[in-house]
Amino acid sequence: MQHVVFNQKGGVGKSTITCNLAAISAWQGLRTLVIDLDSQGNSTRYLLGAQALEDLPNVAEFFEQSLKFTIRDKSASEYIVNTRWEGLDLMPSSPQLDELHGKLESRHKIYKLRDALELLSEDYDQIYIDTPPALNFYTRCALIAAQGCLIPFDCDDFSRRALYTLLENVQEIQADHNADLKVEGIIVNQFQSRANLPQRMVQELIDEGLPVLQPYLGSSVKIRESHEQALPMIFLDPSHKLTQEFVALHDALL
Repeated sequence: MQHVVFNQKGGVGKSTITCNLAAISAWQGLRTLVIDLDSQGNSTRYLLGAQALEDLPNVAEFFEQSLKFTIRDKSASEYIVNTRWEGLDLMPSSPQLDELHGKLESRHKIYKLRDALELLSEDYDQIYIDTPPALNFYTRCALIAAQGCLIPFDCDDFSRRALYTLLENVQEIQADHNADLKVEGIIVNQFQSRANLPQRMVQELIDEGLPVLQPYLGSSVKIRESHEQALPMIFLDPSHKLTQEFVALHDALL
């Protein structure tokens, strides 16, 4: 199964959700791959820590080879690196993604990732794709390639307004490029159960018939420690409440 984690609004937890769901998949024995399409590289740093600063094969090089004439293109698997956890691999990000964006778009390379995933799906049970906070070339690539779309939502009015436009964009991709793409659901992140606004906002989404997933992911300072130590929650503190929420969400998706 290929999941793209997408929201055009930044700061809603895309990388945190991507890496923690992927880590749980690997922890449960599933062969798992994360593809980091965001030039900021937050998922790459989260999963590799200090190793993320090394000169590694990356997703920018994967795309760049399509712009060059070569006798033999490297397979997508040659741009993948192992993380320190068994069964969890990563195609790292690179700042070079920004430089390549216009060239790739003008050369109509929008289906390159889809073609690669068709082959990579033979090696991985679960593939998670982290995307930039914009509907750009890379995000469209991911939506065209994936089977499911997960939408982080952080109980903010700006995030809610952006949600409707986002759903329209996904529907357009479904109609024009990927009829098999399904919105798996909206992941409520940083949920404060004792505050009125988040409860009301989420209930309104449910009342509108939108696919809000449960459980909701709570707010915890532990996630900052997880980022700092480059340890997804399942490896940092398996018994923590937030970890258990991630596990329950992961299992509900499966």
